[in-house]
Amino acid sequence: MNAHPVPRDYTLDDFAGQTPLVEMRGINVAFGGVKAVNDVDCTLFPGEVVGLLGHNGAGKSTLIKVLSGAYHMNSGEIYIRGGKVNIQNARDAREYNVETIYQTLELADNLDAASNLFLGRELTTPVGALDDVKMEAETREVMGRLNPNFRKFSAPVSALSGGQRQSVAIARAVYFNAKILIMDEPTAALGVQETAMVADLIRKLKSEGIGIFLISHDIHDVFELADRLTVMKNGRLVGTVKTKDVSEDDVLGMIILGKYPEHLLEPVPA
Repeated sequence: MNAHPVPRDYTLDDFAGQTPLVEMRGINVAFGGVKAVNDVDCTLFPGEVVGLLGHNGAGKSTLIKVLSGAYHMNSGEIYIRGGKVNIQNARDAREYNVETIYQTLELADNLDAASNLFLGRELTTPVGALDDVKMEAETREVMGRLNPNFRKFSAPVSALSGGQRQSVAIARAVYFNAKILIMDEPTAALGVQETAMVADLIRKLKSEGIGIFLISHDIHDVFELADRLTVMKNGRLVGTVKTKDVSEDDVLGMIILGKYPEHLLEPVPA
């Protein structure tokens, strides 16, 4: 049995007739002579969490950075809500309501929540001055929806816990109308309580119809949150499975051995 035996993505049967939020077809990315992503397909539907799994160097981060505009693909196609798009940079991605929350969160430690939420996209008054009052009011509104327990609006984000910092980064993406959210290791280095807080935020976003690509090394978190799992190894797609159809051991076999779960194999249609 070869490493990529499944003839098509049977997980898409659950979405028959629906238009994907994101469809990436035949994506190839090479750095010099090294193929970081080799002919990979990936989809995401509204209100769905897709976990992207694989060892370091598997290609998952490179694949998703093509969608975020950080990397250019050598070949392939990207469709957003059924229309073919050309994403050359982060600004292009944002025009298609794609927002990325990197592991570093890209927050300015010396600024408060409102200043971080609007960093680089500040609101101004009719005379061109910063509208601090409106930015704080908007921040309180979106944080109240996402994390009602958040109270430290005047504190610099350096004084916030890891979970609270994630809340600010997520609020920034949601405020600017993210429909497709890329989250890179959102629970890394968080304690149990803070991990649960971030998990609740992800569920809330999902309930609002936002599609989420969740990149993580923590299989336990991914199993708890993801509807489907897309696994890569050495730049290639091992396969995509429904989380409810596999065990953690099945997924470890995909990650380590590049082996698609045998109990999910189906014959190639005649």
